[in-house]
Amino acid sequence: MELLALLFTSPGPVIFQLGPLTLRWYGVLVTSGIILGTFMAQALASRRGIDPERIADLAVWAVVLGIPMARLYYVLFRWDLFQNNPWGIFAIWEGGIAIHGGVLGGLLAGYFFTRRHQLNFWTVADAVAPGLALGQAVGRWGNFFNSEAFGDPTDLPWKLYIPPAARPPSLAEFEFFHPTFLYESFWDLGLMGLLLLVFTRWTKAKPGTVAALYALGYSLGRLWIEGLRTDSLMLGPLRIAQGVSLAGITLGLFGLWWFNWRRTAANEA
Repeated sequence: MELLALLFTSPGPVIFQLGPLTLRWYGVLVTSGIILGTFMAQALASRRGIDPERIADLAVWAVVLGIPMARLYYVLFRWDLFQNNPWGIFAIWEGGIAIHGGVLGGLLAGYFFTRRHQLNFWTVADAVAPGLALGQAVGRWGNFFNSEAFGDPTDLPWKLYIPPAARPPSLAEFEFFHPTFLYESFWDLGLMGLLLLVFTRWTKAKPGTVAALYALGYSLGRLWIEGLRTDSLMLGPLRIAQGVSLAGITLGLFGLWWFNWRRTAANEA
């Protein structure tokens, strides 16, 4: 007898449609993730003496630069989908954004914003990181409703039904797949909890520690989850997200050492 049996089946990408007005789950969930993440970042920023309104302004900058960067990242590596349909590049509500591109855009926005307002970049990054993990956890459910970003076929008790039209041609005979959106959502929620714990309890942590831990933790999760997916962005035989994740793990470890132990050792020398 199975102790846990969860069959995930998307009801479809559309919440409701009224004439030309269409409300889609993907857009609602991504927007909800941004809003919830911003609220959390504002609350954490106030604990570091940063005006929460600054974080709200930064969120606008991050969205304005991050969403287009996330889309551009996806389009560049899936140009085969758009070369005969260039207008499809702008149909972002149908899905197809890459979180690594969005994070890169957000980093650029944060860098220019903090310089403009004379804020410490790493202090702001630490306040934003837990909210970013929360936003990703919520936004990933948009992939569920779009029946995309799923893993290999599986007969595990927890499995995701994918309609025939959304299955890769080579896997058309399979019905059930790994719900990788769920794996990443749970991973991100766990990461958020860890980051909040470090932010609130590790009083000796130097600015940048939480941001470095985010880079390390998210990249570790994405590394193994990406290995299950059937729709990875590829560069030849390489999965782009896994290569970026390895870089993120390296940068995260280096950041933890740099912000805490190297600087501490240098100050004591």
